Formats: sequence, C-alpha cells, structure tokens
Amino acid sequence: MEKDTVVVITGCSSGIGLESAKYLKERFIKVYPTARDEADVKRLKSIGFENAMKLDVRSDEDIDRVIKEVLKTEGKIDVWFNNAGYGQMGAIEDITPEILKEQYETNVIGLHRCTYKIIPIMRRQGYGKIIQHSSVLGIISLPLRGAYNSSKYAVEGLTDTLRLELDGTNIYPILLNTGPVTSKFRENAIKTLDRLNITTSKWRLQYNRAKRGESKRVPFNLPATSVASIVHKIVLSPKPKPRYYITKATYILGFLKRVLSTKMLDRVLKRV
Repeated sequence: MEKDTVVVITGCSSGIGLESAKYLKERFIKVYPTARDEADVKRLKSIGFENAMKLDVRSDEDIDRVIKEVLKTEGKIDVWFNNAGYGQMGAIEDITPEILKEQYETNVIGLHRCTYKIIPIMRRQGYGKIIQHSSVLGIISLPLRGAYNSSKYAVEGLTDTLRLELDGTNIYPILLNTGPVTSKFRENAIKTLDRLNITTSKWRLQYNRAKRGESKRVPFNLPATSVASIVHKIVLSPKPKPRYYITKATYILGFLKRVLSTKMLDRVLKRV
C-alpha cells in the first residue's frame, strides 16, 4: 500500500524539499523531512511534521542518527530523496579552491554520504529507490555557475555509475533534472556572491546586476509542486525511469546538447 511507503527527504527548509514533503504527506505517504538548521526543523514541526529531524548532509553523525531513528520507528526506508544542495555563483576565475570545496562538500560529498549509508539498508531490504536531485545544469553549463555546474555533473556521473552497479538488485537510483523552479534557490545563490572579491573581478558588472535583481527573466519557470508531483510518481512506480526531465527548459537544452556540436551549443548557451 502506498500509505505504508516511508520516504526520507534531505534539504526541506524551503522550496522543492518542503513542497515535496507536503505533497507526499497530503497523499498519506509517511514522509520524514529533514533540514540542516534547528530553526527550520522547528518550523517543519510547527506545520505538522512532528517527525521532522535535523540532518546536515556533511555530518556522518546526523545521517546515521536519522537512519537509525527511521528504522527504529518504521523498520524500513523505501525512498531516500537526496535533495539538499545550494548554488554557488561566480566565474571560475573568482572561485577559490576553498569555495569550490564547500560547494562539493554539500552537493556531491554530502549526497554521496547519504547514498553510501542507505545502500546497505536497501540491500538488506531487497529493494529501494534513491532519488538524486541533479539539474539541467548537470546536462549543460551556463556562465558564472561553474561551481554548481560541475557539482551537478559529478552527481550525474556518480548516479549513472551506481545505476549500472545496482542493475538487477531492485534498488533504483533516479536522477531529477530540474530546470527553473520557483523557490529561494536563486535568491540564496545570489547571496553567495558576497563571498567573492567582486571589486577586482572582471565580472563585477554582471555580479552587481544580479544582486540588484536585474538578471534576465527566467523562461519556462514552474512551481516547486511540479517537482513534488514527479517525486510522488516515482514513489508510486514499481519500476521508475532512471531519469526525469522537469520544465521545458530541460527538455529543450537536453535536446540541443544531443544534436548540436559543442561550438554551436556554446553559441546558444551564451545567449541564455
């Protein structure tokens, strides 16, 4: 029965994680939303998620505790949704190794920590689904997003490999390639510009326009529920697809990546 399905979601402070948790709960699926900060956990509990827990994907201790608590209560974890992540903005030449490392610690290593720890549980169960939140920027790259682009390319590589390694196990790694979705993601990404030395950057005019909210209008934007509905579809599917494109932008850019030469694709992406 779908109502007996147990789902754990990381990164539920807002946006896609929060909307996915609410969407599943409204459909009587047992969902455990998690967030990095205690304040966000308290907020989740205040809106009805009494089982919300603190989970910083950079912490082995947090991950182990959440898994232990869910298994103690439910006896299983059917779906693990690796949603936690953020976008570090900035040109490659302005991203210090330390900033790039922090981007990877959450978006790649944190995702892998969770995946690494949940696979043995699902192997013992004999089934499971691991949803990996990638992006259209795991398929194509855009300027001034190099740290984030490359982190999502890494998620793609890890998940494509994992899918081959888990073939025949009844454990399904699934990629979500989301395009522009309404959330605090872009707002939070712009805030990361404060970590750069903008005053000496060749790109300071672009950075300042972004900080003033003068960036190009984002086409094909969809609400976060558009992702939540796909997550629900995956939860219900006995054999989910290995990859789900979300928003027209992902379909269009994914198609162009397949049919255009690198030189032609670069011309298109510089105009996006």
